[in-house]
Amino acid sequence: MRVYVAKSGDSLLKISETHKIDLNKLLIVNPHISSPMMNITGSKVYFPSSPISDTLQTPISECPLPSPSDLLSSWIPLTSLEQMADTDYDVLIVGSGAGGGSVLRRLAEQWLNSGKKVGMIEAGSLLLPTHVRNIPTVNDTRFSQYFHTVSKWTGKYLPDFPGARQLFALGGRTLFWGMSAPRMDDSEFFDWPMPLKEMKYYYNIAEKIMRVSTAYMEGSSIQEILLKRLHENGFPEARDVPTPADLEVTKYGQIHSDVFWSSISALAYALNRMPFDLAVNARAVEVIVEQNEVVGIRVMSPNKRAYVLKAKTIVLSGSTFETPRLLLHSGIKGRAIGHYLTNHSLLLATAKVSRQQFPEVLGTLSIFIPQTKKHLYQIQMGGPGGEDQWYLWYSQYEEKALLDELLIGISAFGKVESRFENYITLDPNKQDKYGVPKINVNFSYSKQDTEIIHQMAAALNQVSSAMQAPLIVPNNRQAICLMPPGGDYHEVGTCRMGDDPHTSVTNRYGQVHGVAGLYVADNSVFPSMGAANPTLTTVALSIRTADYIVNQLK
Repeated sequence: MRVYVAKSGDSLLKISETHKIDLNKLLIVNPHISSPMMNITGSKVYFPSSPISDTLQTPISECPLPSPSDLLSSWIPLTSLEQMADTDYDVLIVGSGAGGGSVLRRLAEQWLNSGKKVGMIEAGSLLLPTHVRNIPTVNDTRFSQYFHTVSKWTGKYLPDFPGARQLFALGGRTLFWGMSAPRMDDSEFFDWPMPLKEMKYYYNIAEKIMRVSTAYMEGSSIQEILLKRLHENGFPEARDVPTPADLEVTKYGQIHSDVFWSSISALAYALNRMPFDLAVNARAVEVIVEQNEVVGIRVMSPNKRAYVLKAKTIVLSGSTFETPRLLLHSGIKGRAIGHYLTNHSLLLATAKVSRQQFPEVLGTLSIFIPQTKKHLYQIQMGGPGGEDQWYLWYSQYEEKALLDELLIGISAFGKVESRFENYITLDPNKQDKYGVPKINVNFSYSKQDTEIIHQMAAALNQVSSAMQAPLIVPNNRQAICLMPPGGDYHEVGTCRMGDDPHTSVTNRYGQVHGVAGLYVADNSVFPSMGAANPTLTTVALSIRTADYIVNQLK
């Protein structure tokens, strides 16, 4: 590096012009000179050497901006129906709830890097990107208000099933489900067309996928005290509710904000394992069958444009109402389609305890008393709460009120017989905007169902006494009230599985009798239902159906 002594009146700017040296380079090697304009007569000035010059002359290109084709318009990649109509799918899934999401997740796990073409269509829109309870602006009150706003009150058109609600959205009702995930009692599977050992195998897989455990209540004083009271006063089988909650903390940059499980969790797993096409606002209106083999499905967009999507295998995961509706409208034959509609009878009650009975750190309450061979019902308790708010879960931004008395919500779910006489039919006089007939429901409780309802009422009083928590009469209703049929949101059975096509819709793996390549994976395949909440069982059965499909398409 050369040293130059500035002459009278010199500045870096003048030296730069006189000696043809880039001014920026002079500034870099002369940090002691603060301004290119100042008079530096007699000062030492360093001239840059060639290595620095070469470095500074390295060309710097402008960073490119993303092109429109690289942008994502929503929180999950979507495919147009036009594009899907140009694809031949190995598997096409209709519906994105617990069943459809679980099939997709399992296919992605089994077909990693296989090149298989998989698609999914959903009649609803992108409502939420996660379970509603993972959203910090939602509390218990807003949860209920929002669900009743966005769900469709189907029951107001169905006098025999007046409590029914459906939700058309990506993720279906798993966006709002109550997150109670017990297994059905072993005795329930004695008449199912599969070995109990096999069902337990898939229960294990489902519980692992959904992160089902009892850790959510761990260390809760109100949970421990009330469980002890129940055990000592006639309910030794009372236990923690199995809850699908990811309780791992964030570490090493891996985010665990998707705490409570929904079908969106399954879609997220699949999205990062295997490419698949997804279209929302895509209403399936007809399954296309040729020579007893499924070849595709007719779908309509919101503007009523029809598309035919081609697939070797189609999995229907619409719902207990929508799947048989689609089968019937498609002209698929089967005496049992739409029949054997089953739900839970549901009793509700509220109990009260003094806050003084518990330590300062209270915790949360989530207890259930499972079905037994003697008692064909399940009782659940949740809370604690007050008149305006419940704290089974609550936002980190929410102040937890200090209460003198605590309320406990109690529900009793009764086993309902699976009977041919309970069924849905298509209404020839009413159609939706796509021309698909709406449904009518024929449903009633049997004598046995009614007897179980009375047994549940007596049991609720016994549970109240055992917990030292008297029942109260909230909101001017009876202390124990019966929800209208459908108000449990646990309907099953209208496409039940079995070995006999005369009394079932699908075989033991969910394939529709007499139609190769057509499967059902949702609540509708249950041959019967005990008293346990159905979601875990639906996930387990759907994983099993996916495994069967993988083996069939090898």
